[in-house]
Amino acid sequence: MIAAAGVAEESSGCYTPRMLRQRLRIRYNAPVTLTLALVAAGVLVLDQFTGSTLVTAYFTAPRYLGGATALTLVRLFTHVIRHASWAHLVSNFSFILLIGPVLEEKYGSVLVLLMMIVTAGVTGVLNALLVHAGLLGASGIVFMLILLSSFTNIRARQIPLTFLLVVVLYLVREFVAALAPDSVSQLAHIAGGFCGGLFGFAFARREPQAAVPGGVTVTTDRPGSAGPGGPAAAGKHPWDDAPRDEAPR
Repeated sequence: MIAAAGVAEESSGCYTPRMLRQRLRIRYNAPVTLTLALVAAGVLVLDQFTGSTLVTAYFTAPRYLGGATALTLVRLFTHVIRHASWAHLVSNFSFILLIGPVLEEKYGSVLVLLMMIVTAGVTGVLNALLVHAGLLGASGIVFMLILLSSFTNIRARQIPLTFLLVVVLYLVREFVAALAPDSVSQLAHIAGGFCGGLFGFAFARREPQAAVPGGVTVTTDRPGSAGPGGPAAAGKHPWDDAPRDEAPR
């Protein structure tokens, strides 16, 4: 009787609270992005309750690399976790929470985490070598994700127009902003965007060309394609004619 009643309720479009609890679940869908956001929020709360002394010692990029200690090296990476205010944090993580889950779905959480770590290290080192000012915030990671997200449907020897447009608009904006005196590190933005462009070319998945309606398969750039004149048609192994400029999948 219970099962029959459940079926009747579901077929009629009426869901009991028990059925809704079974159907609706909150999923931790982007572990790297969500963990970074939660840790950054926690550090900001700690910063406001401790008077910035403790947080500054562990979550601000060093001004110089001379006489570097183990803590100095750690701060080259942890500065992306600390933010100056809630407005600063919300501004950065509005983009990170929007773009991060999409990239984690595409590249995997481990690879996205490695990209963030490399970007944090690059921005921290460049800041210590060129700017000599305290650096904090995840702006470099934001611009890395923005540039990386512009890579879609990459094919061999082709550059996406979306990537070129983003780069032009992004560089113009940063160079114009650099002329105005403020506390924003345009170097971190440019370095983050540069890392995102490199990651896009290095790790973007190359997609095959679409099949023509009518059952005819078009030859693609991918090794082992079954198009006319491809390796499969010639009776060879797919790896015999693998192009050298395309990484094996």
